Amino acid sequence: MAQNAPQSAELAQLLRTGPFHLALRSALTARGLALTRVQHKLAQRGITIGVTSLSYWQQGARRPQRPESLRAVRALEEVLELPARSLHRLLVPEGGNGPEAGRPAARSYRSLVAPTGALQQLFAELAAPTDGGLHTVGHHERVRIGPRRQLVERESLQVVRAHRDGVDRYVAIHRGEAGCDPSRVRVRTGENCRLGRVRRDAGARLVVAELLFDTRLRAGDTHVFGYVFEDGSGGPSAEYLRGFGFAGGQYVLQVRFDEAALPLRCRRVAQTSASAPRTAQRELTLTGPHHTVHVVEQGVRPGILGIGWDWA
Repeated sequence: MAQNAPQSAELAQLLRTGPFHLALRSALTARGLALTRVQHKLAQRGITIGVTSLSYWQQGARRPQRPESLRAVRALEEVLELPARSLHRLLVPEGGNGPEAGRPAARSYRSLVAPTGALQQLFAELAAPTDGGLHTVGHHERVRIGPRRQLVERESLQVVRAHRDGVDRYVAIHRGEAGCDPSRVRVRTGENCRLGRVRRDAGARLVVAELLFDTRLRAGDTHVFGYVFEDGSGGPSAEYLRGFGFAGGQYVLQVRFDEAALPLRCRRVAQTSASAPRTAQRELTLTGPHHTVHVVEQGVRPGILGIGWDWA
């Protein structure tokens, strides 16, 4: 059995969050074992595996998937003196039946966004799956409310991690307020992405934009990119909410109000789904000369989070 040797902070973190290949590479480095030595120790446990396969695993070029490969991973935990199932669960979550590349707990868009039919149609036009192979590690979002109480723009700086190989884009979603004219909504890209196809649905007040990366991510790779939706076409706004399909990561939301349209009060809003009651509401104080409120959420759970406000 593994003796649970002391772990570096980096290794401990990777064993919690993945991805598998980085956790394996960190464990090999921490134990100072050459791949030939690892192969020998596995053979002593009745596991036959090539050095090339071990090398591919730690590079992320291949992932253990077959039953015999997953048995080898369990033996690797002993050889590398890691906690039982610490590597295995990065491939097969507890209760799961197949490899997931460190994919965190998830909830479908269907439970988070309405109207789902219109959104699914727009995704279909882009040939984009609702799980685009990315989950958010960090997201800083700034929303600006104008003098007519309308949502003028929202700006995002987003950090994502790929949970499968070959991901090279992100599909961003904007739903305007009542009266929004999607044809007037503009999308601007910031760092590390460029604008691809944009699709709109006037009846559902939806705009989806394809943001293209200049690289193909492998499972475990991270990417930082920025984008802005410029709106201003809708009626008065009373809240800004964001749906989270995946667990984990940090979310920071700032809402800035025009001096000519200050709210009476503001509050944090959370829901487990679009149809669920709102919970954990908390009053927020409008602060500073820029008239902003914010929420910071560490370890986001699947569901809906945001800020609501009342007008005088």
